[in-house]
Amino acid sequence: MKFEVVVIPVADVDRSKKFYTTLGWRLDADFPFDNGFRVVQFTPPGSGCSIQFGTKMTSAAPGSAQGLYLIVSDVVAARRELVALGIDVSEVFHPETPGAQFQIDGSGRISGVAPGHATYNSFATFRDPDGNGWLCQEVTTRLPGRGLSSLDVATLTELLQEAEQHHGEYEPAAPKHHWSSWYAAYIVARQDGKSPEEAAKDGKTQIEGAS
Repeated sequence: MKFEVVVIPVADVDRSKKFYTTLGWRLDADFPFDNGFRVVQFTPPGSGCSIQFGTKMTSAAPGSAQGLYLIVSDVVAARRELVALGIDVSEVFHPETPGAQFQIDGSGRISGVAPGHATYNSFATFRDPDGNGWLCQEVTTRLPGRGLSSLDVATLTELLQEAEQHHGEYEPAAPKHHWSSWYAAYIVARQDGKSPEEAAKDGKTQIEGAS
């Protein structure tokens, strides 16, 4: 079973569509029907799970979805990107007390990243126009059982073929290296939502930084 979509409650579908477009999320669908039902779907870059909102979709109160996680590898950089898009984002913080990341009043939070960038422990928060709450959580090392295991065979095959093509363009002028390091950096970058060109640069950096 693969968790696919979260429905979030909103009051104004077009306003929400504009907000999530501003975030740079991929618009997958916007289907209106004659009976007034409408479904809009967005997917964050690199995410295997999407969000949906619309009309006649949920009886939940607009803005009542809270604690929605967005996983990032660098929470400081992620916050900087959101601010550049005009999004109102909290400062980066880590919890002083367990669960402080969920407190709307901001209690129990310590400013700045967790000591040593401890994985799963640094956050920044923001809300959509209705008040649905998002948590950017920095994950530097995943617990066992997560990560690439979520890829299906077809997706991984496509990524490997794509990596093969770009590595073939890079290899003739590259320092001596084993292809696996370049492929690994490339695939992780693509999973993080980077373009093929950006992922190729990550592969190059991985090889030339180690040489």
